[in-house]
Amino acid sequence: MSSPDPSRVEPWLRGTLTDAPAVLRAVLHALELAREDTEYFCGDLTNAELHARPFGVAPVAFHLKHIARSIDRLLTYAEGRALNDEQTSALKSELDGCLTKDEVFSELRNALSNAGQRIRAFDVKTLEEHRTVGRKHLPTTVAGLLVHIADHTQRHVGQAVTTAKVVRAQRECG
Repeated sequence: MSSPDPSRVEPWLRGTLTDAPAVLRAVLHALELAREDTEYFCGDLTNAELHARPFGVAPVAFHLKHIARSIDRLLTYAEGRALNDEQTSALKSELDGCLTKDEVFSELRNALSNAGQRIRAFDVKTLEEHRTVGRKHLPTTVAGLLVHIADHTQRHVGQAVTTAKVVRAQRECG
């Protein structure tokens, strides 16, 4: 991996997705940046490196699976639905190290693509509608969930990128 291209323009500055309302566009741009950053900074890791836990931190694979699966869960809440058994089961397996690099990145790409379609389906008139999250039915709104998807995704992208840099440094130091 080389240094990031200083001429690279982040998605929100490209003038794209102008057909989407502003809040939805911001979330879509955050997910686009997540895809680009995870591929750029984590894409060269081996299977073993993707699952490595330097200094005991969560592995890159965990963060990528967590991004994919949490976006699905949060969108389910935003759509006014409860989680199904498959989503609950997937939550419990995010730290499992059984997926290959190709499977992890495929799951992430598919989740981001699916999320884009689901996000575009929201009517901006519903952004202030009440929603609840989790077993405790914590209160929020559709907009609150959508903004959290962007924030939460970027938080885990940062953790994945940092962990990938540590793993790569360990590789180079032998």
